[in-house]
Amino acid sequence: MSIVVAYSADRYGEAAVEHAADLARKEHTRLVVVNATLGSSLVDSRFAHDADIAALRDRLVAEGLDVVVRHDVVDDVADAVIAAADEEQATLIVVGIRHRTPVGKLLLGSVAQRIILGAHCPVLAVKPTG
Repeated sequence: MSIVVAYSADRYGEAAVEHAADLARKEHTRLVVVNATLGSSLVDSRFAHDADIAALRDRLVAEGLDVVVRHDVVDDVADAVIAAADEEQATLIVVGIRHRTPVGKLLLGSVAQRIILGAHCPVLAVKPTG
């Protein structure tokens, strides 16, 4: 059993990791961090650098958590998070959410929305404070 967190290298991803880590600590369960990108663009600002992923892993391990990090180029980010949750028999997926404009909703699919609708376990959507 585990908790899966969809991590992006921004304040939304940090909020998701903070919530997921708190829950994993309370439930004494594994935390699976998924940071994925399509790789279809030259730069994906939400895909963390290897050094940042290592620092995140080290920080979470120092906090006493059992941590697995998946840091991959994938065909579909939402599918990668859902697959990780299925493989890890997750009891929960945590995702960070951001406000999108109406045009943004029309033109771009929401990874968080697709995870919420496609997951086989509960999904907790969190926002950064402030």
